[in-house]
Amino acid sequence: MQKLHFTQQLLQKLSPQQIQFIKLLQLPTIELESRIEEELEINPALEEGKEFEDEEFDETFSNQEDDFDDYEDTDKDTNEDINIDDYLKEEDYGYKMAGDGANLDDDDKETPIVGATTLIDNLVLQVGYLRLDDLQTIIANQLVGSIESDGYMRRELDAIVNDLAFGQNIITDVDEVESVLLKIQSLDPPGIGARSLQECLQIQLERKDQLSLSTIVATQIIENFFDEFTKKHYDKIQKKLEISDEQLKKAIDVITKLNPKPGSSVGSGGMAVTIIPDFILINEGGDLVVTLNSRNAPELRISRDYSEMLKIYDKSDKKDKKLKETVNFVKQKLDAAKWFIDAIKQRQQTLLKNIRTIIELQKEFFLEGDESKLKPMILKDIAERIDMDISTVSRVVNSKSVQTEFGTYPLKYFFSESISTDNGEDVSSREVKNELKKRIESEDKRKPLSDDKLVKMLNDQGYNIARRTVAKYREQLQIAVARLRKEL
Repeated sequence: MQKLHFTQQLLQKLSPQQIQFIKLLQLPTIELESRIEEELEINPALEEGKEFEDEEFDETFSNQEDDFDDYEDTDKDTNEDINIDDYLKEEDYGYKMAGDGANLDDDDKETPIVGATTLIDNLVLQVGYLRLDDLQTIIANQLVGSIESDGYMRRELDAIVNDLAFGQNIITDVDEVESVLLKIQSLDPPGIGARSLQECLQIQLERKDQLSLSTIVATQIIENFFDEFTKKHYDKIQKKLEISDEQLKKAIDVITKLNPKPGSSVGSGGMAVTIIPDFILINEGGDLVVTLNSRNAPELRISRDYSEMLKIYDKSDKKDKKLKETVNFVKQKLDAAKWFIDAIKQRQQTLLKNIRTIIELQKEFFLEGDESKLKPMILKDIAERIDMDISTVSRVVNSKSVQTEFGTYPLKYFFSESISTDNGEDVSSREVKNELKKRIESEDKRKPLSDDKLVKMLNDQGYNIARRTVAKYREQLQIAVARLRKEL
């Protein structure tokens, strides 16, 4: 026999307004424009333009303080009237971007598009100059279309054969496809169509002066000792080839001047990546003034026509059920527009609170632009000062940037862990990374510094740092281990 049990639970649920705010908060400025355009398309009660200032309109619509979820049920046959008075209080309900002062130029400008020849276009043009029959031309175009942006052919030739069979009803085999690929590898840029780094370097070496001893030795190294070369075991290579230090150095110099990514030498043909900062910081005689970048967000307001509909309903026979259903639809659209405008306003306030606190904590950097002036700072430091949740601060930081007189920086740039020094002070991990980078850049490349030596140097400088931390920072700086930094 089943038993009924009653349980009491305390659950935390987000309201529609909170969900909408969270989604808007994490959008950078350039994406906010698209989101606003989308909302303008789906909600006729929301329109672009400055808010109305005439008193007649002020009296037709305002911000109601009742629960937005309490809509009338149009299926109920009731004589209860919709409370229009909530919509007729005196208050402007428009929206204007905060921080309009950042608009130094209000003229509409289009984002420039880079006109460039793509890698594929370049190769297709060159294929036309090869002496290929109709079948080979089809195979060549299929191969060219499979070459990736860095210039490599990573798709298996078996798969190319299948693509031709199922996609174009062309029957061929791997040998024929490979023969056409070799012709493509003769095109520019040198190394194009290679299936591995080793093959890419080999193709480029084949185009060099084959009478040069340095080229001959370099070719032998790549063909027969590629694994030793990648691990920089130069002593093993020198012993096996029986060459002098000078000969080895010249051969390695030839190899290091080759292009490991031949496709990068040809434009991708895409749009120029334009970083649009979310904040603009100006130093006015020592006073740091920050504003929101409002260029890509239009002014929004509630539609006058939709507000007038409620006014008409207030003067009409309120027992008309069809009219009541229409008004309920109007109410929903007006509520949605109000929610959206409220979320935009709340987004502005939250963004400004965050950036002002970041500027306050990192004021010395924003005044001088010196990285060594950056102080240790984590998300919790900002969250505690503005009384917000860490997740909210994280949403702001992860996708926003600020334009300063020293350049445009992502907000994440200003956050770093703290490292203690011998005198008890806390310094930013970014400062330690800079010191680490300087040490590595100034090292003798014939005898690179090991992580243990770097730890000792930093400890002698006063930074209390462990070896594993040095290794972590070195990897974050994308610096190889000492063995791979060795040069002849």
